[in-house]
Amino acid sequence: MNEAPRIRILSVDDHPLLREGLATIINSQPDMEVVAQAANAQEALQEFRRHKPDITLMDLRMPGKSGIEAMIDIRSEFPDARIIMLTTFDGDMDVQRSLEAGAQAYLLKSMPPKELVEVVRQVHAGNAPNPRPTPAHPRSNPRL
Repeated sequence: MNEAPRIRILSVDDHPLLREGLATIINSQPDMEVVAQAANAQEALQEFRRHKPDITLMDLRMPGKSGIEAMIDIRSEFPDARIIMLTTFDGDMDVQRSLEAGAQAYLLKSMPPKELVEVVRQVHAGNAPNPRPTPAHPRSNPRL
């Protein structure tokens, strides 16, 4: 019996504890695996080139280049890259910028692990769980 391929994930965050926590959650899923981790934008691009993950979980705010800048760098080489932005703050104006720049979704770091893995599955399947910002709806809703 052939197993379905696992969703390959790159985790990018400047906090090692968060990266390790995400890896523990993701690697506990039978259909997912963290294939690489990065602590900054430069490492994110290097690891993306090396592993070509299915999904990248990207911290919105990092020292040096932001998560948005890292996403733009990745998507300039890999336009089909699927990137989910992670943020601490609901209503962060950079969330709208990240969606406009090509992020498939954004998640609050305070969300339950069950919701995180469900959003990863949705984005992998080609569904964007957050509405795209429009003039009538300038903010996306992180709650599914």
